[in-house]
Formats: sequence, C-alpha cells, structure tokens
Amino acid sequence: MAPPPASATSSLSISSLSKLAPLTPLFLKLLNPPMSSSRRYFLSRELKREWDQPPKNMRPPGSVPIKDYAIETPLKKSSEEEIFHEVKINFDPKSSIAAINFVLKDEETGAWYQHRGRDFKVPLVDYLLNDSNVVGAKRGFNIWPGAFLRKMLLKAKELPSKDQESSSGSKDVKQESRQVEGFYEEQPITKQVVIQNLITVSVTKCPKTAKNLLYLETDISGEVVLHWGVCRNDAKNWEIPAGPYPSETTVFKDKALRTLLQPTDGGNGCSGLFTIDQEFVGFLFVLKLNEKTWLKCKENDFHIPLSSSSSMHAQPGQGQYEGQLVSEKTLEENQAVPRTPHSKGIINEMRNLVSDISSSRKTKTKEAQEGILHEIEKLAAEAYSMFRSSIPTLTLTEKAVSESEPPETPKICSGTGTGFEILFQGFNWESHKSGRWYMELKEKVLEISSLGFTVIWLPPPTESVSPEGYMPKDLYNLNSRYGSIDELKDLVKSLHEVGLKVLGDAVLNHRCAHFQNQNGVWNIFGGRLNWDDQAVVADDPHFQGRGNKSSGDNFHAAPNIDHSQDFVRKDLKEWLCWLRDEIGYDGWRLDFVKGFWGGYVKDYMDTTEPYFAVGEYWDSLSYTYGETDHSQDAHRQRIIDWINATNGTAGAFDVTTKGILHAALGKCEYWRLSDHKGKPPGVMGWWPSRAVTFIENHDTGSTQGHWRFPSGKEMQGYAYILTHPGTPTVFYDHIFSHYHFEIASLIALRNRKKIHCRSTVKITEAERDVYAAIIDEKVAMKIGPGHYEPQSGSRRWSLAIEGNDYKVWEAS
Repeated sequence: MAPPPASATSSLSISSLSKLAPLTPLFLKLLNPPMSSSRRYFLSRELKREWDQPPKNMRPPGSVPIKDYAIETPLKKSSEEEIFHEVKINFDPKSSIAAINFVLKDEETGAWYQHRGRDFKVPLVDYLLNDSNVVGAKRGFNIWPGAFLRKMLLKAKELPSKDQESSSGSKDVKQESRQVEGFYEEQPITKQVVIQNLITVSVTKCPKTAKNLLYLETDISGEVVLHWGVCRNDAKNWEIPAGPYPSETTVFKDKALRTLLQPTDGGNGCSGLFTIDQEFVGFLFVLKLNEKTWLKCKENDFHIPLSSSSSMHAQPGQGQYEGQLVSEKTLEENQAVPRTPHSKGIINEMRNLVSDISSSRKTKTKEAQEGILHEIEKLAAEAYSMFRSSIPTLTLTEKAVSESEPPETPKICSGTGTGFEILFQGFNWESHKSGRWYMELKEKVLEISSLGFTVIWLPPPTESVSPEGYMPKDLYNLNSRYGSIDELKDLVKSLHEVGLKVLGDAVLNHRCAHFQNQNGVWNIFGGRLNWDDQAVVADDPHFQGRGNKSSGDNFHAAPNIDHSQDFVRKDLKEWLCWLRDEIGYDGWRLDFVKGFWGGYVKDYMDTTEPYFAVGEYWDSLSYTYGETDHSQDAHRQRIIDWINATNGTAGAFDVTTKGILHAALGKCEYWRLSDHKGKPPGVMGWWPSRAVTFIENHDTGSTQGHWRFPSGKEMQGYAYILTHPGTPTVFYDHIFSHYHFEIASLIALRNRKKIHCRSTVKITEAERDVYAAIIDEKVAMKIGPGHYEPQSGSRRWSLAIEGNDYKVWEAS
C-alpha cells in the first residue's frame, strides 16, 4: 500500500474592493504557490472575446508584455512573514474593459493552471454573457466541480445602501449596470508533489490470544501521527477498539485514536504495533504529517482487512495506491498446494525431462538440450501459475478492497488492465494499402497470441479523408481502407478467441466536415452526427467555429471539436458505446489528446468503462542549444497533469522515456537514464502504472519516420522497456522482422518473472557507456557497450538473454 502523493494546495484568492473608488483595486493572492510563480493575464473589452494588453495604468510593477495581447506579472510576497503571494491591479470602472482573463504559470515546471483547460475570468461589469469560467460577483454564478478546483468560497462585502446611492446624485443607467459588487473569491489550485515513500502493513494472529497483531512501518521520518480505528463490516464505520493501546495514543472526539509512531532503529522511519480483537474485520487509518498535510487514499481512508492474516507492501508512485494482500493461512499452516491429477502430471513430466537431459548430456546436441530445457521452463511456468491461482488474493485499489479473483483476470482500473499487460500495435503507416488489412492480420492471430501479448491496438476504423484513418468523417461508417465492418468484427472475434483484448483507435479531437458554410469553409457535418459549426471550437482560425474556445492545442488540419458542448459529449459517448457493443472493443487508444481537456476523457471513460485505455499526449521535450536537457521533469509533469485530469482513468504513452532513450543510446550517454533521485527519468519513474512505454510507432517509425529510434539500437530499447515497469508496447514492424526472436525472448522472460506495471527498479549503474538495473529482485539487465555483471549475494544470477550491447539475467 503506497501513500498518495502529498498535494501542496495553493489557494487562489480574488477580491474586489469598494466600487466607489476612482481606481478600484483588485487583488489576486496565492497561498503556498510553487517555487516560482507568474501570472499571465489579458483583458476583454465590453462583451467581445478578444484579448488585449491592459492600459499602462493597470499594469503592476514588473509586468512584461507578451507579444501584443497579454502581459506577464510575477506574484510577490506582501511581507517576509506572509505566506500569501499577491498582485494588485488597479482598474478604472469607467473604462470599456469588461473582464480580466488570466492563467497561472509555474515557472519551475512550466505547468499552467487553468479552469478546465480554459482561462479564469474576473468580471469588471455585471452583465457579462453566461460563461463557465467567470470567477467572482457575476449574477447567476455557479459552483463548478473539477479535479483541481474542488471548493469555492464566495463572500460579498457590505455594499452602500440605496439611500447612500440616491444621495450621491443621479447616475447613468448604463454606467450603473457596469458596476460590479465587491466580492471575495477563494479557489484551491493543487500542484502534485511526488512522495517517494514506503508503507508496510503486516497482520498476524497471536496463537495464544487469537487477537490480530498489526505492525505498521513507514520510511517517513519525523512526527507522524496515525489516525486510526477499526470496523465490523464492509460499511467501514469507524470504531474505537478496546485497549491496550500503544504509547503516545490519545482519543479523538470519541470516534478514533491518534498514535504518534515511534522512530525505527537508525531513525530512517517510524512504526507502530497494534493489538486488535478478532471481532473486528478491518483496520482503518490515515496519516497526519502536520496540521495541513494528511495522507489518504484518494479522498478515502486506508483499509486493511483483518478477516485473515495478511501482509502488504507498498511502492512509491504518483496517484497509485494499489497493493496485494495475500492470505497467510496457507503460510501459517505450512500446507503445500493440493496436488490435482493435472499438477501430478506436470511434476512427473518435469522429472522425466530432467532425467532425460541429465543422462544424455554427451549424446544429445546442444539444440536438443536447449529444447528440453525450454519444455521444462514452460512446465515450470504452468505449475507456478497453478500455485498462484491456488492462493486467495485481495487487491487494494484506490477505492476499496475487492473480493478474491484469479490473478490473471482481475481488472485493476481502466488505465492498467491487470497490470501485466503487454501491448502490440497491430499496424504501421502502410497497412491500409492492401485494402484487406483486417484479413491479413487475422492470419497472424495465433502467432501474436503465442508470443505473449495480452492487448492489441488496431487502426482507426472509421471512414476517413486520409487513408490511414486519422482524418475521420462519418464516424458511424466503419468501411475503411483497412477493410469492411464485417471483416473488423471477424478479426475482433478471432482475437478474443485466443484471449487477446482489443483497443480501438478513437480520434476524438477533430473531424472532417461534409459541407461548406456560406463562406466556403468546411465546418458542416453530415451522416448520423450531422453537427453544425457550433461543434467546432471558436479559436481555430481556419474553420470559423461558433463553439467555445479550445481546451487544448488546435490540430489545424481539420475542424477541432468543441467538447465543452453537451450535445457533442452525448453523441461521442453514444458512439463509443456503440463501437464497444457492435465491434467488441475492450478499450481505447485515444489520438491527439493534447487537443482537449483530460476531464472530458474521464467522462468518456466513465461511460464506456474500458479494460485498458491510453492517450497520445505528444509534447516536445526540453532542449538547450539543441541538446536534450538532462532533467525532463517539466515534460513528464505535463503528461502526468493530463493523466491526473482524467482522474487516472487512462494511461499515456511515455514520450519522455522515448526521448531520453534517443539521447542516451544515440550519443552513448547512458547516465541520462537516471533522474536526480535515482529513478527512471520518464513517466514510468513517477507514475509507472499509467506509463505506456514504446520505442516506435506508425508516426515515429514506419515510412513516416518523424522521430525514428537510433538505428541499430532498437533491441537495447526493447531490453529496457520489456524489463522495466509500465506497460510496454511493441511495434508491428519490429516483431515481424529480424528482431522477432529477441523480442519474443524478452516478452517470455517478462511473463515468466511476472514483471508488471508497478515493479520496482533499483538502478545500479548509470554511467557514460552503461546502464544497469535490477527489477523486483528477479531480473537484472544492462544496456550499452560498457561492462556490467550483477553481484551474486543472497541469489544467483544466470544469463537469460544476450544481444548487441545488452544482457538480461534472471534470479535462480
């Protein structure tokens, strides 16, 4: 069980003072801002949506013009003692300025804080058209939900009475309508901060008293208070158990107990030992680090079941709090797994094979001996699988503890599947040219399955202006250059029959129109989804949309769809559900998700409940004078931010890892593969369960070659991603090439050693010419021309796979 990442919550306060002042001051304050913060803001004049630079008398000191439409202003402390950072803006109520638009920028990471992907807007008049971004004293103001904007406080200041207003003389009616009430607005903004810590919870039964003995240990140092209690059933209602309690324990409001955890030996953490009566079925807790910092399980309490003895180990991560609880009943009683007739047959067959290879070392060829060893290996894997399935397991997720399920089938969440997924991209940039790709791929179904893949990603299925499928037109027409709808159904059925899950490539950001408007612009759609130009974003200069501003980057080659429109989201959800039910897709690969807010993706994922989902958030890495920066924290943070916006319902392709591999392997700079904390430097180092790793795809490789992996180094790349956490992806062109056997061997090793998306990585070398790591203490690997051999200690290492500048060992 891993604690959630601590969130340094920044509270944005916006206030307007008396409207009678000649120049009304407006304050923006930020509580606990990032290390370095600036604010970029714009002005709206009257009811227009254009952004203009404010007049000079409104520009706070230190402001810098941004082109011709904005200024950037740093936030400053009002005093050394203050924890608020603020800026004061003076505005003239008599001017034609209607509102201030702004966003916040974290200079350290480059992240922008907005509202649902759009700018904040502070009204300076009270007759603005309805706009969901408005903050402050606007009539009809609504509280909006959001992943980062969770609560809102609105406090109107005392206004002058009507008598006071009348005594001040007559006023122009229009001018009066321009006046805005004084207000105070507080809006939380969260910045994710990774906590690289570990919590271990072990539960055993006392043989004398039959009570549960629970031992909790964490490597978090300092004064850590455990706020805890127990529960009697699945309702998880907190109760205070009977004593004895650990030292430094107090009662909190007759509902819970608070225990100060004691420092462990060496002072590198703290721990506590708790005795719980057997009548209780669960142990509930949260961790309190200080008055403002509580560690919870995504807004929920941590829950440890006590119905059977269990233990759980947590790994650090960002946004993941899953662990595995294994019943210790079998361990306590030291019982062997019951031998079924099938298991007895496996044991006898393995004994015969071992005897065969032992008695014939001199007479059999090396190839024959390797064949026997391979058969033994397969039987051992099957026996281990039987052993795993015979042990009751419980999976602790972010929300609750689910019932026992076989380890091969449980679905953790839409972002990860089971956690043991290996993804295969089942096409390249040229696949459409045959006109019958679905049928060609169907001929390879058994081979793809036998290689050990669990999920296959198919090309976009819809009618498209471009033959590759990424310029969709009529979404419900699935007769494409890859084949007909019936051939697609037949292919998906065949893939399901061999146990493969199927991802559909969903292009949601843009759509090609059927008709032109009165100006000759293509922005009117036909087919079943006959949208007009209200479905197109307003700020793409090419397509004259009448929707709202885009919540992301514009694609420009086709009309960008406005996902803020209710009818658009409704239609797209119905279409995705139709694809799921009609074709049989199990999940989604989402194209160009940088073009729209991740919160809309959450809506689509919540509706379709995919087995696995991954978004293509393609962003440029950080460079200095043309050289790749060592730290790519800002780049991976932007991908993490998108995943966070989806609430973790989808993973993302780990573009950061691909880019760093390019620099490391291409220039023999393997030191790049360790960040400043000794972790993998890509998304997999921060949130491995949502990192979908890859080295090539139809855009970067194939005949497009937009960002081709360093030539001749492909197997080093696969040796890295197929041994490391995250969900690895193998490109079609590579598996059906001379790399086939080497990739297949790495996949077999990953499956055999049960490496998964949350596996632990210990980097042992990150030098100029060699990178080496040990994964889950079961696999050791190295890439690069330099020398490395894993040290033999408590375990023996045997070389499993070797190729050009890479080696992989497995623990005996």
